[in-house]
Amino acid sequence: MEPPIEIDHSAVGDWTIVEIRGEVDVYTVPVIKQYMIERLADGHRRFVVDLRAVAFIDSMGLGVLVGALKRVQSVHGELKLVITDANTKQLFALTGLRHVFPIYDSVYQARRTS
Repeated sequence: MEPPIEIDHSAVGDWTIVEIRGEVDVYTVPVIKQYMIERLADGHRRFVVDLRAVAFIDSMGLGVLVGALKRVQSVHGELKLVITDANTKQLFALTGLRHVFPIYDSVYQARRTS
């Protein structure tokens, strides 16, 4: 059975926009991790991860995002998140991850803010 997730990416300038749709949980974490590793291997260094279409995120999902951030930072890259769901924003606030990730309301805003 396929994980309940879809991931696509596109390039906008020197940013790689990674759009995740579905659930970010223990079942989909391996897919997301591999996807990000492959983008880094392809030479991408600046990422906006768009989570606006994510219906659910658990602690494993948060962990894969932290892991991706560490990998990106290890190659002197950037990783920003786009989150509009109030519950997801609250999760990042409660876990303290809002202080770890730059979080924006739109891809445009994330790309334009240094």
